[in-house]
Amino acid sequence: MAIKNAFYAQSGGVTAVINASACGVIQTARKHPDKIGKVFAGRNGIIGALKEELIDTSLETDDAIQALIHTPGGAFGSCRHKLKNISENRREYERLIEVFRAHDIGYFFYNGGGDSQDTAYKVSQIADKMGYPITCIGVPKTVDNDLPFTDCCPGFGSVAKYIATSTLEASLDIKSMCESSTKVFILEVMGRHAGWIAASGGLAGQGEGEPPHIILFPEIPFDREAFLARVDQCVRDYGYCVVVASEGAQYEDGRFLADAGAKDAFGHTQLGGVAPALANMVKQALGHKYHWAVADYLQRSARHIASATDVEQAYAVGKAAVEMAIAGKQALMPTIVREQAKPYQWSIGEAQLSEVANQEKKMPIHYITDDGFGITQDCRDYLSPLINGESFPPFENGLPKVAKLKNELVAKKLKTEFSL
Repeated sequence: MAIKNAFYAQSGGVTAVINASACGVIQTARKHPDKIGKVFAGRNGIIGALKEELIDTSLETDDAIQALIHTPGGAFGSCRHKLKNISENRREYERLIEVFRAHDIGYFFYNGGGDSQDTAYKVSQIADKMGYPITCIGVPKTVDNDLPFTDCCPGFGSVAKYIATSTLEASLDIKSMCESSTKVFILEVMGRHAGWIAASGGLAGQGEGEPPHIILFPEIPFDREAFLARVDQCVRDYGYCVVVASEGAQYEDGRFLADAGAKDAFGHTQLGGVAPALANMVKQALGHKYHWAVADYLQRSARHIASATDVEQAYAVGKAAVEMAIAGKQALMPTIVREQAKPYQWSIGEAQLSEVANQEKKMPIHYITDDGFGITQDCRDYLSPLINGESFPPFENGLPKVAKLKNELVAKKLKTEFSL
């Protein structure tokens, strides 16, 4: 088989460890010069391929690529652009083939969540439907931990560690001030339809009365009266109440508490504001002094407190993606397989992109306590290994040291520009 170049791109919301997957892809490709020539990274995801904006990673030093392991964000830029079906928007696929052919690209690695795996799957169909041979492998990533067929998703373990730590630390603050000041604290975390991140806040305490006292999951319909009664009871019993609320908390009829009235680029309801909405309920019904916080981008970019397990797994799926591709495999996604719970052991498996695309893995009901406000021991047993281990980045002048890439674009070979 002739040596072909590879295209790698990052998609969707970035994580503290997505660049570790990029490192795994690039370093592994460099070890196989007999199969893979250059690795081109798409500037701003799949948009980089459509616009022929390809970053030549061969111009980066080995040290710069190694530094990706401890650098958060998306080193090459990400995007929220979902390819439609070939029958609906053939021009995008024709453009991809045009760019791939011009730059001799025979491998496609797309690093992202469910929508991104759908994109990778659609690109893999180019070979059959449009006559251009290309090997496509999806690289899993999502802080929401909602991809099916994989025990966990790279990116989630570090967010879980950040949320559990933040819940613990903030709870100590509230507890120390509750006698004469704040009595209710609400932390809003990510999670549209799956409550994995909210659940991780539950690792902050284990005993009776230890915070968080309430966790709100998308999987459990929100009951305003039950919520307020629980808040008031906690304040009476413990002097304060700590709440971890998923942004996707919703009423029984499916309405989000925090529906912002807009859609994102993937067509999902734009969320934001569940914490102040809950705080306002508490104020109006109970009159307790409150504070709220939104973890927002902080939770997915906190590389300084990343889980060592997460970093290792993120690198491993990037490495495995390249190994699958050069072995001739097609339309797959590397997965994390939990071999053993205690002590925790894992390995790399694989799943068909056709089955992964656009699927969401929600919290199992037995991971949520009967009252709907906490996590069970089974959930703790699942989550605990994923936040284990520290992987501190190097520091310089008191701040984390991050990768500084050249990100030089290759010369365009096509005469036509492409508009989205």
